[in-house]
Amino acid sequence: MAILHTKKALIDKANASMVAALAVAGFLVMFAIIAGRALYSQRNYQGRVIAEKEKAVSQLDTNIQEVEKLAVSYKEFVSAPDNIIGGNPNGTGDRDGNNSKIVLDSLPSKYDFPALITSIEKLLNSKNFRLDSIGGKDEEVAQSKSDKDEPVAMPFEMETTVNNYDGVRDLLSTLELSIRPIKVKTVKLAGGTKGIGLSVEAESYYQAAKGLTIKEKVVK
Repeated sequence: MAILHTKKALIDKANASMVAALAVAGFLVMFAIIAGRALYSQRNYQGRVIAEKEKAVSQLDTNIQEVEKLAVSYKEFVSAPDNIIGGNPNGTGDRDGNNSKIVLDSLPSKYDFPALITSIEKLLNSKNFRLDSIGGKDEEVAQSKSDKDEPVAMPFEMETTVNNYDGVRDLLSTLELSIRPIKVKTVKLAGGTKGIGLSVEAESYYQAAKGLTIKEKVVK
C-alpha cells in the first residue's frame, strides 16, 4: 500500500508539473503572439511615419528649388527697364513705379475703401471731370475677417454731369485708364437743362494676402 501511495503521489506530482508546464507554455505562446502582433503593428506604424517623413523631405526639396526659381523670376520682373503699363520704374508719376508696385496698386492686398474712392476721384479730376458725389458702403470691419482666396468686389457709386454723350463716353474711357480693375455694372442717364446727368454703379477689387501655413499630419 505504501508503494502504491508513493507511486500515486509521484503521478500526481508529475501531472501537476505537466499542467504547470503546459500553463507556462500556453502563457508564453500567447505572450509571443500578442507581442508579435504589437511589434508587427509598431513596425507598420514606423514604416508609415518614415514614408510620410520622406514625402515631406521630398516636397521641401522641391519647394526650395521652386523658391530659387521664383526669386530669379521676381528680380527680372521688378528690374525691367519699363513697367508693365509703360511707365518709368524709378519715376513718381501715376503710371510709374516698378512692376511689383504696379501689381500691388492694381490689386491691393488689404481692403481700403477710402483709398479706392480717392484714386478714382483723382483720376477723373485729372481729366477735368467734376463729380457731384462718389461713395459707397465701407465694409472694412467685415472684410478684415475675410479669408477668401479670390478677388473680392468693392462696389461704389458716383454721379456727375456732362455736356453731351461724348462726355459720357469720355468718362467711361477715363475709368479704363485706372490701374485698378474696374467693372461698370450700370450707367443711368438723365437729361437736363444744364447737361446730361450721369450715374454709374461699378466695382473694383482687392485680394487678401496669403501667408505661409505649416500643417501637421497625424499618422495613424
